[in-house]
Amino acid sequence: MKLPNTAHTSRPWLIHEMARDFRLYDVWALPTPGGPDDFPHLVRQTIEGDTSDNPSRIACALFTIRWKLGKLLGWDNPDSGVGSRVPTLRDRLPADLRDGPFGPEFARLPFRSIYLTDNEWASEMSNRTMHGVMHLSWVPDGAGGHRGQMAVLVKPNGLFGRAYMAAIAPFRHLLVYPPLMRGIAAEWRADPRQDPSPAI
Repeated sequence: MKLPNTAHTSRPWLIHEMARDFRLYDVWALPTPGGPDDFPHLVRQTIEGDTSDNPSRIACALFTIRWKLGKLLGWDNPDSGVGSRVPTLRDRLPADLRDGPFGPEFARLPFRSIYLTDNEWASEMSNRTMHGVMHLSWVPDGAGGHRGQMAVLVKPNGLFGRAYMAAIAPFRHLLVYPPLMRGIAAEWRADPRQDPSPAI
């Protein structure tokens, strides 16, 4: 379920100061009900994900087209990534986090971890169109349990990046995110470590 931006901005996340020059594009409630200590399960499930896992054939086709266009036009070349075109947000970490582990790395997606705490995890990616951050957090669900929350923050790369983000917005909201949420829910339910009853 898409949430208002205040669901993210009202909480005291570390990412606020670190990504102050990024725009908050989306906030989503994730279909991942659990107890207060289940955030590591969400992180583990996320790093194993892949765009080809999207249960929507249309979404999979869109991702395939995007990756092929990126290869053809050089959008995703190594010199466009984090540490090349843009500096990593790890450089903005407070000293206590900068000297610790950054968090797990993705198996297939082009993200790299920035930091991981008990209830929030940020990862980043960059290409010719933008520098993006995926922020996952673990929040009370208002019914005695907890759930995941995802925020997407983006710093477009100039006029082209802003035009690109505006052009893909309808596809993201209508064709990508809804089946993505269904896929997340199905994987969460299939995880034998999950207890469907909320913690009390």
